[in-house]
Amino acid sequence: MTPQPAISPAPIPVVDVRDGGTLRHASERRAGARALRDECVAWFPFVARPLVPLLDAIARRWLTRSLSPYVGEVRAVAAALGFPGIWFLNGSYQWSCTSCAREEGAVPWLARTLDWPFPGLGRHVEIARMKGPAGEFFNATWPGYVGVLTAMAPGRFAAAINQAPLKRRSHLRGLRFYDIALNAVGTLWRVRDIPPDQLLRQVFDECRNYGEAKFMLERTAIARPVIYTLVGCALGECCVIERTENAATTREQDTGAANDWLNSTPEWEGRLGADKVFRASFEEAAQRSRDRRESLVGWPGDFAGNSFGWIVPPVLNKYTRLAAEMCPARGVLRVIGYELADDDELPTPATLPGEVTAERAARR
Repeated sequence: MTPQPAISPAPIPVVDVRDGGTLRHASERRAGARALRDECVAWFPFVARPLVPLLDAIARRWLTRSLSPYVGEVRAVAAALGFPGIWFLNGSYQWSCTSCAREEGAVPWLARTLDWPFPGLGRHVEIARMKGPAGEFFNATWPGYVGVLTAMAPGRFAAAINQAPLKRRSHLRGLRFYDIALNAVGTLWRVRDIPPDQLLRQVFDECRNYGEAKFMLERTAIARPVIYTLVGCALGECCVIERTENAATTREQDTGAANDWLNSTPEWEGRLGADKVFRASFEEAAQRSRDRRESLVGWPGDFAGNSFGWIVPPVLNKYTRLAAEMCPARGVLRVIGYELADDDELPTPATLPGEVTAERAARR
């Protein structure tokens, strides 16, 4: 694995791609897209790195047969960048996270972390100012990536994705990899529905308000189970939507989420970090997810006035790469990237905190 140097925080780029969208973003920020791809590939074992073109081909085959309206964008971005890894990036819905939606004063806020072992996701995060038929939104993203994981549409809503628990056929830790592989193969060969992150992009493009966004996220068939956290602009507009491919459970109370269903079941196992995937028990997986969710939900500060004070263990863990705070009623999105340096137990900020507001954007 490539050694990770000491981290020197840098500003988060804010790029205006209302005209040109993701293709313009990738074309203008090609160096960043290449750097991110190289850092992610360097994380793979040496013998696996030559397989990136094969992984790209598998992702391309699956995405082109899906019902996603963004396949053409992915194809154009991959052609513009001209190096392998873009299809794989856009097909790799494997993100673990912690999120919390709650009301502060008269408006809802959404806070979230994104956890993933790949280096570079924190260092290379950007805020893209985008526009769809329903209006503008700000997307915490990366050049070359077409979906949405964390975004805020001023005056409309904000939302984030958490990876759903793992479908299990037994509780034996030795068979966990079997279940991971079998679930992936089933998706690749049988499922033709839209990936969860590209559905969220469609919601930001097309939905005019919280109610429309909630309806689309609950009703649209998707390729993989997922957990959506959604907030609007008015009191009462907070929810967590736990999704399987064709069903939804929505709660408007207890609106915190990690990587397990709120009510755990024997058929589903909370997601684990890469270092625990072959060692942790079924019960430990559920507890780790529960601990992160309860820590964030129980944080006594306020998102409006104490930015990122909630990013402490266990919410902060060795795989944390991104944190965000969002309030669509006030048009606020704050983002900070994290990376894990060599010999450190926990990641530290790889970027300076970045903030965009609808008020500032309107003056540009």
